[in-house]
Amino acid sequence: MEAGSLPVALELVAGGGGPGLSPEKRAALGASLQLLQRDYRFQRVWFWGSIQGVRGAYYIAEGLGPDRAAPRSRLYSLNCVEWSLLPPATEEVVALAEQLKGRFQGDPSFEYDYPEMNAEDAERLFKDGKEPVIKEEARLVATIEQIDRAVGIVPRGAFVKTPLGSVQENRSFEGLSLTEAKKLSSYFHFTEPVNLKNKTLLEKADLDPSTDFLDSLEHDIPQGSWTVQLEKGGAVVVLRSLLWLGLTFYHVPMTKQYGYVYFGTGEKNVDLPFML
Repeated sequence: MEAGSLPVALELVAGGGGPGLSPEKRAALGASLQLLQRDYRFQRVWFWGSIQGVRGAYYIAEGLGPDRAAPRSRLYSLNCVEWSLLPPATEEVVALAEQLKGRFQGDPSFEYDYPEMNAEDAERLFKDGKEPVIKEEARLVATIEQIDRAVGIVPRGAFVKTPLGSVQENRSFEGLSLTEAKKLSSYFHFTEPVNLKNKTLLEKADLDPSTDFLDSLEHDIPQGSWTVQLEKGGAVVVLRSLLWLGLTFYHVPMTKQYGYVYFGTGEKNVDLPFML
């Protein structure tokens, strides 16, 4: 969610009774995120959320440039004041992190032991025959990448794709109507589309290429992995992910107010298909 609208946005997503942020942490974030944007010369800074470890929590921010679809710079803090830049999330690191189970420790330098895996997975991950060392910092950036890909969402029409291929905020976006805001098809995954590429030409005929360039939530697997609720007397639409528990998205219909935040342990709910 936007750093500038953080106090209001956190109040709008607080209805679920999740951990949230203390007043002290909110005040520290309000000041440090502005300095972060200035020092790194980001066009925008988003507060992504936090991952709670056994001995402490990681607070995450994302810095954006002119092209909103370009890879984002990710930073973490242990105290909401001092920030450290995370390395890029490579496919290899994401694959390695998927093998790790259990809670985060809260120590960026903590080193993980690899679990038992079959020969095929071992050959794919350890190409040179040696097990690489994976620290918690690498697991952290891989988990953030996984969550962004799976459940990082935006309303339909909030972003437009230019003829040159870059993605920018839609200045004419004034929010979804209340009727549209209650539909999963009105929200898109803000990442490289997968299902869109498999649509037939007939299915693409009704799509606007400038706004419908992402995958919508209506075909997410498993079905039922999102809950849609009206809160604050019907003034706010809130979506919560059951796949990554702790991810909450909000949108105030007929306004430009929207965003998502994650407060959780960084563990995927792999039992969801058996719970539905």
